Amino acid sequence: MMLEGKRIVVTGVITRRSIAFSVAERAQQMGAEVLLTGFGRGRRMTERAAAKLPSPPDVLELDVNNPEDLEALTAELGSRWGGVDGALHAIAFAPEDALGGNFLGAPASSAAAAFQTSAYSFKALAAALQPLMQGGGGLVALDFDASVAWPAYDWMGVSKAALEAVGRYLARDLGVAGVRVNLVSAGPLDTPAAGGIPGFKELSAAWQRQAPLGWDVRDPEPVADAVCFLLSDLARGITGEIVHVDGGFHAIGASVEAAVGEGAVNGSGEDQPAASEQSA
Repeated sequence: MMLEGKRIVVTGVITRRSIAFSVAERAQQMGAEVLLTGFGRGRRMTERAAAKLPSPPDVLELDVNNPEDLEALTAELGSRWGGVDGALHAIAFAPEDALGGNFLGAPASSAAAAFQTSAYSFKALAAALQPLMQGGGGLVALDFDASVAWPAYDWMGVSKAALEAVGRYLARDLGVAGVRVNLVSAGPLDTPAAGGIPGFKELSAAWQRQAPLGWDVRDPEPVADAVCFLLSDLARGITGEIVHVDGGFHAIGASVEAAVGEGAVNGSGEDQPAASEQSA
């Protein structure tokens, strides 16, 4: 019950296969009170998934690119809870022409859209929640290793590198208020977003070959447990960190082509064009 009494906001739940769903489920099992967010037509899917949680939570409207939604979120959470102890950022998007090997041809507008939704939105969410975290707390974002260039990941890869930098700067600025900011870099998981990714099977096979601990693309619980740990008081001395939950894949030397296979179309298993969740 390491999250007993904690008030946690979870973004990015689309279906029961979403990583964020597993985080919400584990957080509830560990004693947290949870609220989900969704927006637009996808909110109905989030509400259906929410009904499957141990204690079905409400789903609040939130488009992270809409300042009015962020202001409304702050007001609603203040009214309901009076404060917030933690949140999961599990949101990413890139236009189709920003992925798939079109790095040199992608227009600036598509690169900017990927950055705004996948990286800047972490800052936007943190700023909306900051007034409600007067007693400190934890913010966690889902990441995919941005230390290398993955095949066809293109401007989403650049956005993930930006997300990692955003996390460090948030850790710098929010630490004085006792708010910890960390990222979890997950291995590939079989999520709704991953289902539309060409090359996902090759990527997951590479993880199974190379990860010292092995890797099960059907099991998001190790990632969910790591997120919940970082949201808990047990992680009170950790901030600005990127925790790899990938079976150790990141620690074993190999070229991207050798690990994933030449010709693999996408090296993340994480986002598809128009995906509204991040599902590493």
